Amino acid sequence: MPKPLNELSERLLRAGVAPRHVRRYLTELAEHLADLRAEEECARSRVEAQTAALARLGTMDDLANAMIKQRKFQSWSARAPWAILGLAPLVFLAAAYFVAGLYLWCGWKIFLPAADTPFGSRPTGPIYEFANLYFQAGKLYYFAAPILVGWGVALVAVRQRLRAVWPAVGLVLIAWMGGTAQIHASLAAVPGGLGHISMDFFALGSSYSLIHALAILSLTTLPYVIWRPHKPQPFSA
Repeated sequence: MPKPLNELSERLLRAGVAPRHVRRYLTELAEHLADLRAEEECARSRVEAQTAALARLGTMDDLANAMIKQRKFQSWSARAPWAILGLAPLVFLAAAYFVAGLYLWCGWKIFLPAADTPFGSRPTGPIYEFANLYFQAGKLYYFAAPILVGWGVALVAVRQRLRAVWPAVGLVLIAWMGGTAQIHASLAAVPGGLGHISMDFFALGSSYSLIHALAILSLTTLPYVIWRPHKPQPFSA
């Protein structure tokens, strides 16, 4: 793709145009430019034909404004960054924790049906090894959930060239929610909830919660810092 079109793609992304619209627009421009260049090559050298074709295509300002001024081409993360990078990740993380609670409840009913709580209880018999793998897998998913959601926020922010303030807000909220999340499961201590399972979020005061939140924030911020382009880069699908 010619360098001017690469620069145009970066400009469109930074202006908030959705990547799918940028990709389609650049494809159309590249095809039109190829047609113009073919016409110019009939009477000029290849280098002159390329220059003339770019001039006929239009200035970068004109090409960019044709997309930027139409709101329908704006991505939702540019229209409502507070919702896409602040609220939506918390909803996804809450859904992930719901799945973790359901997974724990299923294991509790299958492997420890007589136990008051699945925490600290051990199944007996030959099924023990499989049960242990089952609960360890659930624990891994539980601790990985906020990190995976945070990476999703970082990927969206980098792909759409968003300003750092909204990804930072989203990552801090994810770290706070993930670091303070506490799951409770007990027939005696949790009479209600989902199958005697409940969760708490955003509670403060525990040093462990603070350390956990900082660990999540570090693990989610680092990929964003690495992936984020510090200078304009060509757009890739």
